[in-house]
Amino acid sequence: MSGRQYLKNQLPVLLINLFGMLGLALFLMACGNSIQSILLILWVWLLVFILYKGTVYFKRKKHLNRLLSMAEGLKERYLLPEIMEEPERAEEQVYYQLLKMAEKSMLEKTGGIEREKKEYQEYIEQWLHEIKTPITAMKLLCENNRCELTRDMLAELENISRFTWQALYYARSGQTEKDYFIREIRLEEIVHGAIADNKYLLRRNQVAVTVEGTKESVYTDEKWVRFILNQIIGNAVKYRSGQPALRFFAARKDNRVLLSVKDNGMGISQSDLPRIFDKGFTGQNGRAVSNSTGIGLYLCRRLCDRLGIGLWAGSEGEGTGMELMLSFPVNDFVTGVQG
Repeated sequence: MSGRQYLKNQLPVLLINLFGMLGLALFLMACGNSIQSILLILWVWLLVFILYKGTVYFKRKKHLNRLLSMAEGLKERYLLPEIMEEPERAEEQVYYQLLKMAEKSMLEKTGGIEREKKEYQEYIEQWLHEIKTPITAMKLLCENNRCELTRDMLAELENISRFTWQALYYARSGQTEKDYFIREIRLEEIVHGAIADNKYLLRRNQVAVTVEGTKESVYTDEKWVRFILNQIIGNAVKYRSGQPALRFFAARKDNRVLLSVKDNGMGISQSDLPRIFDKGFTGQNGRAVSNSTGIGLYLCRRLCDRLGIGLWAGSEGEGTGMELMLSFPVNDFVTGVQG
């Protein structure tokens, strides 16, 4: 509450007091009082008025600033009436009741939205789990009837499977911590598992894959790291150029294990590079490839943040390929106990 606005609001009261002082002065003069006594009375009136309004102003300002501070500290600010003291002034009690009514309405509305969101999420998760059964059945049918057509179908089924996992993680993005299983695992197992998940896609696009130095062990969740690698592999194939190649390389540096995934595809411009983990961002390459959504790397970054894995992307420019690096922390305490 600013002093200028307060004075503006108190202008009618000030004018009434000034007219009252003028009327009193005229009355006292008509009664034969001296100018000195009249001025003294007017000064006392003015002083009392100023002290009273000044005290009210500073008291109200302190109270309102405290309310603002309380509101800023709340995550759900519509719950402010719950921590407010019920005011004593009649006018403020009306506003307080209005806030309570607004809070009740908001709680009812948000409760309904949360219930709908939970029901929708449960339906999506159930559907995604059920869709895996026909996908697996179609894979078995294709593998038992090998021909050029079924090989192409298997590659597309790998794409469908990857998109299914992408949708499942997105649906669980608010509670993925309930689905973690952290254990010691060799990067070699995770990398070869991800390659196996995409073997038909890699084979159909004639991608040359090399794996080096992946003997290091890390403490992480295998399923979700494979999900991350599947997104990276899918992007490498999607943005391929020339004779595509994909290289996995791991090394230990200080207290981190670094896993690098590098391709020789379209690369990315330096202007687009800082934004590739933003939700929905596709950049120049996305405009060149019609089925880009800008969701894959965004989900990878979110999942890495939850798993405590560093994620870095680099490219020297268009046509120079792309490198993504995962940085796993080394659990020195567990390593020391096992040693």
